[in-house]
Amino acid sequence: MDNRIVLIVDDEPGHRLMVRAVLEDDGWTVLEADSGERALSVLAEEAESDTYPDVAMVDMKMPGMDGMQLLKEFQVRRPGMPVVLLTAFGSVGSAVDAMKKGAFDYLTKPADNDELVAVMGKAYEYHTLIKENIRLKAQVGGEPDFIGASPGIERVRDLIGQAGPSEATVLILGQSGTGKELVAEGLHRASNRSNRPLIKVNCAALPDDLLESELFGYEKGAFTGAVKDKPGRFQLADGGTLFLDEIGEMPAALQAKLLRALQEKTIEPLGSVKTVKVDTRIIAATNRNLKAEVAAGRFREDLFYRLAVLEIRIPPLCERKEDLPLLVSFLLRRLGNKNNKIIRTVTPAFLDALSGYDWPGNVRELENVLERALILSRSDALGPDLLPPQVAGAREAALDMTSGIEPEILSPMVSTPASLEEAEKLAIMRALEENGNHRERTADALGISRRTLQYKLKKFGLTRR
Repeated sequence: MDNRIVLIVDDEPGHRLMVRAVLEDDGWTVLEADSGERALSVLAEEAESDTYPDVAMVDMKMPGMDGMQLLKEFQVRRPGMPVVLLTAFGSVGSAVDAMKKGAFDYLTKPADNDELVAVMGKAYEYHTLIKENIRLKAQVGGEPDFIGASPGIERVRDLIGQAGPSEATVLILGQSGTGKELVAEGLHRASNRSNRPLIKVNCAALPDDLLESELFGYEKGAFTGAVKDKPGRFQLADGGTLFLDEIGEMPAALQAKLLRALQEKTIEPLGSVKTVKVDTRIIAATNRNLKAEVAAGRFREDLFYRLAVLEIRIPPLCERKEDLPLLVSFLLRRLGNKNNKIIRTVTPAFLDALSGYDWPGNVRELENVLERALILSRSDALGPDLLPPQVAGAREAALDMTSGIEPEILSPMVSTPASLEEAEKLAIMRALEENGNHRERTADALGISRRTLQYKLKKFGLTRR
């Protein structure tokens, strides 16, 4: 059974203990909080470790932040998470009103054990269904957001599905080349704004004065060369999404102006004395440690917390090398179409070399290396002689360092399947096992369409599964 996680928020220790015992007997992992404020802290702590509650159970009447207020906070910080309310018999009307505002269901205290298990089971099924539907919606009509089946990429996909439909600002964290722009595109596609524009701005690519005019626009005569009014990116993204890449490079004066736009949903074009209302969702990305930038006084703390309502961290390629066979297969197909050249296989030594390299440039560097090898190849197979020296030599250096270590305790990536096809087959078999042979979930986990999965199952003789 899946690891189901519930957060119980109730100021009565005795009732929490009773609910905990019932749900743990039913296989749930239980987190507890005795107040709304503590519940938000628990949510933040779980986010730090990349684990999240699947369902929350919240008492309606608590000192300080009550159940309705906490419901609103959860809808922003953990959109899509079902919230089951606990209420006294005489307050059922309030619970029904809360359901109209987004609560999943309610239970009267003290909760009946059988009803408690049944309602929580339905809430979990609903949560799973919502995640799958959102993920499928995000992938319809184009390439998948990410290729891979590693736990890190699964977490990214899950967060895109959870955060996409919300109106919350999202901060995407990751090294250069990991795919931050892909995450922004996935969030926009999964949102209710998907039929409106996604406007992108690289804050590091423009001088400070030009960046301000690009973001907020200007009126005729605002400065030399402003011969006509020009709308800014905020206005162009009205009703849609504005993606601010490399937000850590934004100068301090512009940070203040951006904070005001986020808080008040209004902007002032350069040279104008009028404010303009904008309905624009902000998604930001950076390869910097913004908490360290805040501590150093280079980034506004209030702006950081406005941007980081939800954070999505993309793991670097060196942390998910088990995805290399799938990435190589996908990228070679795409690069082959681009360059009118088909690569049918790669040698074991080629894959060994790729797995021995740490990829400081991440997937972007991998794509460049593969395109170079494809162009230089004189056949439909790729060998290590086509790799640049720093990649081809990394494997030998790693093996030299481990020459005195017993083979059975080496990293799993030291041993690579005999061919790209075998690597693909093993990855598909593993994904099928992890997803209970459910083909739609397996295709999602692998980052491929169901039709592609069907083709590969037939190709590798796995259709009987």
